[in-house]
Amino acid sequence: MSFEFHNDREVYFEHQDLNTSKYVIPFIENKIKIVPGMQVLEIGCGEGGVLKSFLKKECIVTGVELSGSRLEVADKLFADEIKAGKANFICADIYDVGDKLKSKFDLIVLKDTIEHIFNQEELMKFLKSILKENGKIFLGFPPWQMPFGGHQQVSRNKIFNVLPYIHLLPTSVYRFILKSLDRNNEFIKALFEIKETRLSIEHFEKIVKNAGYKIDMVKFYLINPIYEMKFKLKPREQFTLISKIPYLRNFVTTTCYYLLSAK
Repeated sequence: MSFEFHNDREVYFEHQDLNTSKYVIPFIENKIKIVPGMQVLEIGCGEGGVLKSFLKKECIVTGVELSGSRLEVADKLFADEIKAGKANFICADIYDVGDKLKSKFDLIVLKDTIEHIFNQEELMKFLKSILKENGKIFLGFPPWQMPFGGHQQVSRNKIFNVLPYIHLLPTSVYRFILKSLDRNNEFIKALFEIKETRLSIEHFEKIVKNAGYKIDMVKFYLINPIYEMKFKLKPREQFTLISKIPYLRNFVTTTCYYLLSAK
């Protein structure tokens, strides 16, 4: 069985909202003040928990999400804001949004999303075309090699969802264990997509550099801030020495926060 909050979308929504208000927005505001009227886009918005925090700051928000069922929930939760023109949700692949985007954006947010996306180099180049001059991009993601970087914790199997580092096994072994312990084909497919992208800190920073971005800020966490909501654990930044050691840091860093600007 997966942890309860992975299946309770209302609880998950509240976790995302609180985490964003308490940790994500303060991180961003070290460089750029979030002010009323700012245009904010989130890619992979789910039900809109992250965007809720920006709405509280009187931003104009847009969410792009592939899952129609999750956006149905967002449409209900934000019905008043949508009617008032303060929120807009689009069910589409980010590359297929076309003229559905009403403007360019002051801030683009990818929270626990980029590790699910193929062609990450193409994505980062594309984002420049929808980013305003002097706009910023926030990304938060777990390095692939961290204990649960394969997202096995969302499995419904009581054994599989608590096994750290199992996603680092050779593909054939990993596939055998997955099919033995969790027979949900959609879940298995999703986990293999993450295994194929294998986003490490070093690979991400290479993508960013090649796409022509400057890293304005970065923060690594030993204990992910959202674990405060999920497990009542106090967030803790990564040790300075560890954060500077390439490759090793991937195995003991549970999330990375980045703020980027286009060169």
